[in-house]
Amino acid sequence: MNRKTGILLFLLFALASCESYTPKPKGYMRFDFPEKEYRLFDSTCPFRFEYPTYGNMVSAEEHNCWYNLSFPQYLATIYLSYQPIDDNLAELLDDAHVFAYRHDVKANAIEARFVENKNDDLVGLLFDIEGNAASSVQFFVTDSINHFLRGSLYFYTAPNSDSLAPLIDFFRADIEHLIETVDFKNQ
Repeated sequence: MNRKTGILLFLLFALASCESYTPKPKGYMRFDFPEKEYRLFDSTCPFRFEYPTYGNMVSAEEHNCWYNLSFPQYLATIYLSYQPIDDNLAELLDDAHVFAYRHDVKANAIEARFVENKNDDLVGLLFDIEGNAASSVQFFVTDSINHFLRGSLYFYTAPNSDSLAPLIDFFRADIEHLIETVDFKNQ
């Protein structure tokens, strides 16, 4: 090897070693959440409840008394569906469980928690679905006689429980408030 080739190789190695690549850890977005404020939702449907002021209540036109509580700034929606009970409580309860447990393919765990609202006569279940499932929180509230309201939280993004955890916690508090304030109207 001649002297020129040796110098050229040395310079090549020296220049190549000057830049070292260090992979950066994956970062997640930071969310600035608004203060919790609620307003009353009351319509011709046989229920009312309080929902967050930073959400938009939109009627699901294909069904009477179904609504979408949309949070466009967070790419999230809480889908609400109302069904009157007409000797079909067992079917409605079964459907609520089936919809929640359909996510067990992607979920790490599903925890069903009994919930009550401010009215002692209304009960329900809150499903916390952990992991990278499409829906992370689902619930239902009923008086077991006339009314059944079911809801589910979805995000319009690929499910990643790590990055969505702050949003899920934030909206779970809103869902719990909604459950606590549901009031079924007597017809």
